[in-house]
Amino acid sequence: MNHASIFPLVRYLSSLATPLLLRLPVSANQVTAASLATGLLSALALAWNEEVLGALLLIVTYVLDNCDGEVARTKNQCSEFGRRFDTIVDWIVHSAFFLGLGYGVAHQNQSEIWAWMGYAAAIGGTINYVIGLYFEKADAAEKVETQQPHHQPQGLVEWTVFIFRELTRADFCFLVLLLALANGTWLLLPAGAIGAQVYWGLQFLSFARRFHV
Repeated sequence: MNHASIFPLVRYLSSLATPLLLRLPVSANQVTAASLATGLLSALALAWNEEVLGALLLIVTYVLDNCDGEVARTKNQCSEFGRRFDTIVDWIVHSAFFLGLGYGVAHQNQSEIWAWMGYAAAIGGTINYVIGLYFEKADAAEKVETQQPHHQPQGLVEWTVFIFRELTRADFCFLVLLLALANGTWLLLPAGAIGAQVYWGLQFLSFARRFHV
């Protein structure tokens, strides 16, 4: 069975939400803007130590983030602006997530180290975004996207990178909810502070940049 038939799990929710959105007089870019709004609300909820609420809002954000592309394709609203708007929103939401979580855990535990972990994760995400822009231009110049299909993982190393960079990222919101229900979202701060740096470093592997879910 192809991994794409199972993951990411968030697509099961977006497949239910997209038909509802298509009935509304909203554009794909408006759906993206809504995902930004719920993402920032999620970060605020985490900063206020409302972990479950923050996790649920993050799931809504992920669903809308999947729906905007589906709406754009169905309504023939695909554009370069929309694509870039979507990537900017992804960067803002994930940076805000770690900043909000770091602030909330730091306030709860009266220790600034948690806030610094949030800063480190957000900075790592920002570095990843900037490097992604660089490689996007480089790959476009070499016509990588037009001449090569999406790379399928081969071997243990590539599967490990694929799971870390793609599947974990795509269904990250569900991990947040599980940890929130167990009062363990604080675990994401040290993992994010370190993992974000590994994540952007993996962009220098050409095969990793061609993964797609």
